[in-house]
Amino acid sequence: MSLLKSFIFQIIGVCFFVCPSFAEQNTTGKLTIARITSSPALSGSSPREVKFSPEGSRVTFLRPSAADYKVLDLWEYNLGDNEARLLVAASSITGGAEKLSQVERARRERMRITSKGIVSYSWSKDGRKLLFPLGGDLYQYELNTGRTDRLTHSPDYETDSRFSPQGNYVSYILDHNIHIVNVKSGKSRQLTKSASPTIKNGSAEFIAMEELDRDTGYWWSKNEKYIAFVQFDEAPVEISQRYEVNRDDFKVLNERYPRAGTRNVTLKLGIMTVRTGRVKWVDLGRDQDIYLARVKWLPDNSGLFFQRLTREQKRLDLIFADARTAKTRPILTEISEYWVNLEKNLKFIREGKEFLWASERSGFNHLYHYKTDGSLIGQLTDGDWVVSKLLQVDEKTGEVYFSGNMDTPLEHHLYKIKLSDRAVKKPMHISKSGGWHNFVFPEKWPEKKKNYIDYYSDPNTPVQVSIRAADGGFVTWIDENALREGHPYFPYLGRHIVPEFGKFKGPGGDDLHYRMYKPSHMEEGRKYPVIFTLYGGPGVQLVRRNWDKPYQQILAQSGYIVFTLDNRGSSNRGVEFEGVLYRQFGKIEVEDQVAAAEFLKTLDFVDPARIGVQGHSYGGYMTLMLLFQAPDVFKVGVSSAPVTEWRLYDTAYTERYLGKPDENKDGYDKSSVFPYVKNLKGKLLLIHGMADDNVIFNNTSMLLDELQKNAVQFNFMAYPGQTHRIGSDKIRKRHFLTLIKDYFDEYL
Repeated sequence: MSLLKSFIFQIIGVCFFVCPSFAEQNTTGKLTIARITSSPALSGSSPREVKFSPEGSRVTFLRPSAADYKVLDLWEYNLGDNEARLLVAASSITGGAEKLSQVERARRERMRITSKGIVSYSWSKDGRKLLFPLGGDLYQYELNTGRTDRLTHSPDYETDSRFSPQGNYVSYILDHNIHIVNVKSGKSRQLTKSASPTIKNGSAEFIAMEELDRDTGYWWSKNEKYIAFVQFDEAPVEISQRYEVNRDDFKVLNERYPRAGTRNVTLKLGIMTVRTGRVKWVDLGRDQDIYLARVKWLPDNSGLFFQRLTREQKRLDLIFADARTAKTRPILTEISEYWVNLEKNLKFIREGKEFLWASERSGFNHLYHYKTDGSLIGQLTDGDWVVSKLLQVDEKTGEVYFSGNMDTPLEHHLYKIKLSDRAVKKPMHISKSGGWHNFVFPEKWPEKKKNYIDYYSDPNTPVQVSIRAADGGFVTWIDENALREGHPYFPYLGRHIVPEFGKFKGPGGDDLHYRMYKPSHMEEGRKYPVIFTLYGGPGVQLVRRNWDKPYQQILAQSGYIVFTLDNRGSSNRGVEFEGVLYRQFGKIEVEDQVAAAEFLKTLDFVDPARIGVQGHSYGGYMTLMLLFQAPDVFKVGVSSAPVTEWRLYDTAYTERYLGKPDENKDGYDKSSVFPYVKNLKGKLLLIHGMADDNVIFNNTSMLLDELQKNAVQFNFMAYPGQTHRIGSDKIRKRHFLTLIKDYFDEYL
């Protein structure tokens, strides 16, 4: 969701601040909200957007500037001399000033990009150049000379830029049309032209970016002969008014927002011959009310595979389109009784004659091996666990590398399996340390240096970034981030609380996993208050053995038990575990969270009369539902940016789980918070940003009115100019976190 994406930036202590000085460091070892919203970042400064160079001799990444934590600079780690060095400082080009266009601001909001400076980049095929957008124009950095050249000089803002596959062109979107620049001649060319203001070419529509995890609308063929692109028309989408209240002005914005049950954009998929500009349109089928989820070219440039998802999202078709004729041929179909979860796990092998594919058809996400005509060769993985990402195929050794949770749903690891095995066999576990790993592999392994990047953390270890060999063996650190003297968190290690992990049988008979922080030096016989921190919706897993947010530490060190449960409906536990949310929200999740509260009441150190709850986005919705449906259990709640009425939310997310409003009126009615408002007995603090274009402010304004007309008392805080994330700067974030803690201190 939008809700899922925004959760990644949920404000409970998510801090990426890097540092001018240690001036604010508290030498007593006691964490404060002022400290966790100051520089340097307590968890260290992990490299972002890490990529291998095409030949594998370098690793490039983005890192916050020492002068301004919001500005990202471009760095490299050279494997030849094992040195990290700054390549381009963003401020050296812009002088620190950067004004985003409305289109770019909206795009970054959809992609949850909160930083400035160099926020993305791409490699040229020869590994000699790096392309990046900055301040509305495109720049090229040459590694041999260390020189940075400006490629465009447009008064408008170029977006979604990249090198073409062979490096002969730079492509980008300007005013929702595709442009290319010949790298040698510098000559630019506009490839598409919109027939009306509502028709847009090469861009990703709102729903694609917000809900389908597709942030582009054009794709080069490997030989640069063709570009496939999406053309969409926004005209069918109803125009809605959204109010944006800032510090010193008030705007009424007219936006095309596809609320649940209303019309989406109309879509076309074109294949353009770059030399001539001629376009052949792909037949997307009789049903035009669809989502175009994924597009990927075959390695031999003969055509592309696209994924067509029905409006109800129960059927996904993988379809081949011929590059020359645009004629289509169905390859395979996935069908679900609930909904089809979209994947990015399609990989062509053996020169495009075969491919690997991920499917939940067995009840859990696993890998399958196909011929390109759609005939199944075999299933590679199986079992009551989940493959999360297909990472690499070493065709020479016949080994497939992927990440998943075969060992435990609380950890994430790297595995490999033989491509040639006819029967499903147990994968080999590769990653070395217990905890949570994320991996970055090169697009294709070089012959000699078969390395990958491992992001690793556990409850005692902030994120460490290393380069590893194919067998998991350590090669070198990119960022060791060790908790030794000099690390920002080192002075606080003495009070660090390691969470406990456990599980119990939930109301549905499933094992429900939880994480619990307990105050250190607990007194025998004393009963402590509990704060539930939750999300609760589909697509998210919170209970993981990883390094957590410092705000949890502050609450626990202040005498609270901080408790998090992954209720039924959360991700990485299989289709049935997640599918229980189908057709109604706010029922199963509430049952499981209430069961967790009853479980906690059996512990002799828990005060059953002092249980609170806090959440943002879907977690804000869950906070309301728990306060309203279980008022005798949850006594204090802080709900930020909540959905209160699902008819106000967008088509793709809402209909995926609830169907259309006119087809599931009862489900929508019961999923709303409004039938339960009068039940509130405890204390409620409601929070919303007044420029939120994701969960629009009407969700909260409706609830404010409903509470008031029923004479139900509550507290409320609005943040002018703040979007769904709330806390665009560290001082506002400090205000936000202090507000929440003070509320629990006073009432819990």
